[in-house]
Amino acid sequence: MTTTTDTHCPYCSLQCGMRLAAVDGARTLVVERPAFPVNQGALCGKGQSAAALLGPASRLSTPLVREHGELRAASWDEALDRAARGFAAIRAAHGADAVGVLGGGGLTNEKAYQLGKFARVALGTANIDYNGRFCMSSAAAANRLAFGLDRGLPFPLEDIPRTDCLILVGGNPAETMPPALRYFRELRENGGTLIVIDPRRTRTAEQADIHLQPLPGSDLALALGLLHLLIADGMVDTAFVEARTTGFGQARAAAMAHWPERVERITGVAAARLREVAHRFGRARTGMVLTGRGPEQQSKGTDTVGAWANLCLASGKAGRLYSGYGCLTGQGNGQGGREHGQKADQLPGYRSIEDPAARRHVAHVWGVDPDTLPRSGRSAYELLDSLGEPGPGGVRGLLLMGSNPVVSAPNAGHVTHRLRSLDLLVVSDLVLSETARLADVVLPSTQWAEETGTMTNLEGRVILRQRAVDAPEGVRGDLWLMRELAERLGVKRGFHDDPETVFEELRRASAGGQADYAGISYERIRAEDGVFWPCPADGHPGTPRLFLDAFATTDGRARFAPVTHRPAAEEPDDAYPLHLTTGRVLSQYQSGAQTRRVDALNSAAPGPFVELHPMLARRLGVAEGELLAVTSRRGRAVAPARITEAIRPDTVFMPFHWPGPGRANTLTNPALDPTSKMPEFKICAVRVEAVRTLSGAVEAGQGDPYEGP
Repeated sequence: MTTTTDTHCPYCSLQCGMRLAAVDGARTLVVERPAFPVNQGALCGKGQSAAALLGPASRLSTPLVREHGELRAASWDEALDRAARGFAAIRAAHGADAVGVLGGGGLTNEKAYQLGKFARVALGTANIDYNGRFCMSSAAAANRLAFGLDRGLPFPLEDIPRTDCLILVGGNPAETMPPALRYFRELRENGGTLIVIDPRRTRTAEQADIHLQPLPGSDLALALGLLHLLIADGMVDTAFVEARTTGFGQARAAAMAHWPERVERITGVAAARLREVAHRFGRARTGMVLTGRGPEQQSKGTDTVGAWANLCLASGKAGRLYSGYGCLTGQGNGQGGREHGQKADQLPGYRSIEDPAARRHVAHVWGVDPDTLPRSGRSAYELLDSLGEPGPGGVRGLLLMGSNPVVSAPNAGHVTHRLRSLDLLVVSDLVLSETARLADVVLPSTQWAEETGTMTNLEGRVILRQRAVDAPEGVRGDLWLMRELAERLGVKRGFHDDPETVFEELRRASAGGQADYAGISYERIRAEDGVFWPCPADGHPGTPRLFLDAFATTDGRARFAPVTHRPAAEEPDDAYPLHLTTGRVLSQYQSGAQTRRVDALNSAAPGPFVELHPMLARRLGVAEGELLAVTSRRGRAVAPARITEAIRPDTVFMPFHWPGPGRANTLTNPALDPTSKMPEFKICAVRVEAVRTLSGAVEAGQGDPYEGP
């Protein structure tokens, strides 16, 4: 007997539709779901193999507690009691803010919402943030400054093939979200122009009409140079600028200081190529700019995204059909995860936690006094950096849910040391991740196919993952464990383990906010293949396209960003003469905690590597596959050489999915964007050396595989 359930992929922000078929209660198969509009049945290798995660071999199946330095099996009561007693003792000794919470961009909306509530009501701490801070926080900040509202795409994916010219900056959907690539192919088939800007010639860049390869960290100067050319060559849509924007004067002055020859010196992109791109985009009737992590994961990421939004505004390609700026959100629920309370400064509905009216509204829904709600807390890296610090201000206990910072955080050796210095680390996860291995208490949680809950994809489409199989005996859902922990901390009411009940509360909490879900229900999502927010009432159709009538600012006008170029936080020098940039590969995902447990994906992408240009390889005297040591001011990583002309000679690339000696985030720079608090993952200065002997390889990767040298 075979039963099928419509659901969604557990990985990226496309949230591709799929169908799970349970065969005789023994096997679970992934099959196509052609009717879902985002992917129309297409799945990448990660989605096709997603059911492999449901097997018992890769799963946690019982709680674990640390005893005499080792993790051992425990009952749920013992594990939860130990966690609750530990958090209560830390609060009593050091205050509520000495307990922190770090969530994840893969949590359902219901979990993200209840986690924010748990932090503020059950723990009373201001210190909650989530790993989505490392994903698109710069784009979120720039969107809110420019347009008054942050949604990854202000239009559905189906609009991409209908635009005349699209500039994709620092994104590689061919490897990070392959089913989306068809939209870009259709764009070109319809006669549109695809321009890709990336220091590497990626699989996506190979599809482009024009590919620019700027120096890492120079995206801001590039955008300013293109705006300069729009102004100088008479391609500004003056009527649109006057009618629907403010602040053009300052943006114009900054752009005029970035003439093509100056930008060529900064970026390495020839002035003639800049002119070609400016004219293609400026003269197109409609156009879009999409950014990925490349321009966003910088210490000036908010300004960089703002400069690309300026290009759309000046050319009249925003707030119009088939035009606008958008961001390719990375994590599965990176959008919804920050809308409903996981971020340090936000309450549900994208409300500011510092806004008295917002505090009153949410406190009323939660049944608490608004004066008891904490204020803004630390951003993700600031939170991780404070772990174990003695004295006032240090975070001594951490609840971590759906994140693996030992692999994914910048300056990961330092972060690992900080995690080890905690009085109490409690981790909820479906696998024993590298971070869970450091925990005092490990709580095994249900995963995507074993639970029901909503996600919000990069379009702002709220979709429903439906439970298709039963969880293993001994595994519990995160909503249940939050309720159990809250009761042990003295909060007997207000926390639920039924996802639809939690979603109904989320609807009320978000009502009237920017991310308004009040008109969205499980029933509507099932009937309509998802509902776009904002959707403020039951009869409202949802909002697939934002800003067509007005922007979400107080006066309805978009704001130009008054930005100018500045260098990366860390530039190459004699000791560290090369740029390092990082990213993903097709067959792995994020920290690899899930994908590294799937044989088919490991066969395709078995381990880390260092991508370098043949000129650099000759200078180092290294051949394909030989070990390289990459060293930054924070540590050293070792991985085999992969030699290709697809990268600039002054730059090396490493994927960040693996722990151990090849961990790329041992090297990365935690310098933060002052607005978004995004770390500078995409640029740091390194030196690269061949590793000639086995002893040299051991020395290069010496010590704890999860610690920096």
